[in-house]
Amino acid sequence: MLSYQHIYHAGNLADVHKHSMLAWALAYMTRKDKPLSYLETHAGRGLYDLRDEAALKTGEAAMGIALAQDWFAADHPYAQVLTRIRAKHGGDAYPGSPLIAAESLRPVDTIHLSELHPQEFAALKDNMAPYGGIFRQKDGWDMAMSLCPPDPRRGLLLIDPSFEVKADYQTIPATIAKLHRKWGVGVIMLWYPILTDAPHKPMIRDLQTAIPDALTHEVSFPPARPGHRMVGSGLFVLNAPYGFAQEGARLTALFQDRLSHLM
Repeated sequence: MLSYQHIYHAGNLADVHKHSMLAWALAYMTRKDKPLSYLETHAGRGLYDLRDEAALKTGEAAMGIALAQDWFAADHPYAQVLTRIRAKHGGDAYPGSPLIAAESLRPVDTIHLSELHPQEFAALKDNMAPYGGIFRQKDGWDMAMSLCPPDPRRGLLLIDPSFEVKADYQTIPATIAKLHRKWGVGVIMLWYPILTDAPHKPMIRDLQTAIPDALTHEVSFPPARPGHRMVGSGLFVLNAPYGFAQEGARLTALFQDRLSHLM
């Protein structure tokens, strides 16, 4: 949706969940000496300044990465990416998933990024210029459908919509099932918000029915400010890498332990 800009939400606890699991998955997948493809449907601008007025306005980073940055050991893939990005761009820089992927992947790997918003797309190209990649200013669902299965065939697709288009909840299960049929070996990772009225539940129920061997991982957290509706974050993952469930369980315990006094 062309009105959505992630800067207002960058570095929140949903990002901590999504990005730490993405960094872990890519670190695991790059251990094998085979090239892979990384695809992302809703890329955003890739790099965020948490001192930006928009980021400060919502306070989500203050209730997110500012609280969670010491949850991860220095050798955790997420912590390593954050360290490298901040060394290059300053202590208030925060990487979106395109930069997390670019910092995690190797020269033999291929990156495909889609972003429809004109200003976000222009910023994405600038921020990703040192890394390369293939950028498309087009609907991310169309990109995924046209590219799957990608070359190299081994790889990961991140689907991270804003869910401002309410129809997404109804259309996503059939779309992901179709992508899975086209690309049976691909790791397909869907992120979704958990809101107070739980609109995600029918979607997840349909996904679990259609693809019962996929992994669902959710974490809960307090709202970032009074009246904020997001109280958790979820990932639905097809062909999850070995050990992904165990890493998710470790992260769940961190969320529960470190945030219990705020719940």
